[in-house]
Amino acid sequence: MENRFILSPFFLDEPLPELRSLAGEDWVVNSPTLPGGDQGARMSAIHSALADFVAESVARGDRPVSIAGDCSPAIGVLAGQQRAGVDPSLIGFDAHGDFNTWETTPSGFLGGMPLAMLVGRGEQTMPAAVGLETLPEASVFLTDARDLDPAEREAVLASDVVHLTGVGDLIEYPLPGGLLYVHFDVDVATPEEAPAQHYPAPGGPSSSIVEAVFRRLAGSGQVMAVSASSWNPKLDEDGSSQKVCMSLLETLSGGEA
Repeated sequence: MENRFILSPFFLDEPLPELRSLAGEDWVVNSPTLPGGDQGARMSAIHSALADFVAESVARGDRPVSIAGDCSPAIGVLAGQQRAGVDPSLIGFDAHGDFNTWETTPSGFLGGMPLAMLVGRGEQTMPAAVGLETLPEASVFLTDARDLDPAEREAVLASDVVHLTGVGDLIEYPLPGGLLYVHFDVDVATPEEAPAQHYPAPGGPSSSIVEAVFRRLAGSGQVMAVSASSWNPKLDEDGSSQKVCMSLLETLSGGEA
């Protein structure tokens, strides 16, 4: 399976031009003209173009690999797979849960809601804009999520989402059958190794542990799509966070990123 790379140089709906230097010769840069209107409508324009790319890639037998400045583009990546007739299980790696809704969020930050949106909780305007079908909670594996808001934690515990607090647990944990969509936020790794984060969370696994898990996933032959939420390039003065992210992405996708 060949990888097809796409870069969305945005943090939510704000351009993040510093990411553009990542794009290789064969990469697609997803940079649509954003409409007026509210933040959700602007983000949906990014997700819609991403969904088109993913659907086309999957239909031709390729693996889409997406990098963006936050986790919300997972909405477009999943919608694109569904358009191509694929209903994967989702394995998510994140220091945060992204499981907030308007009822649980203390900040109102849309970037803290994508996983809840994917399973049909809370705000559904952006999933509806790309024709996303609700993902069953039992098809979601949330890994790490060491930094949860109080009400968000209650929601995760009460859900059917499989929450594995130790990333290393996935080295031996039985994988779901069928195809997999793997999403990771580089902040899942300890900030001692990848410090250039919008919202760093103390603790977390070493990059070597994450790499071991990614090697297992890549070796399963089940990974249909990959997406990554990047570091904050404005804070990555020594390039260490970029190095960690791109090395992990290469391991997970089974090819040079």
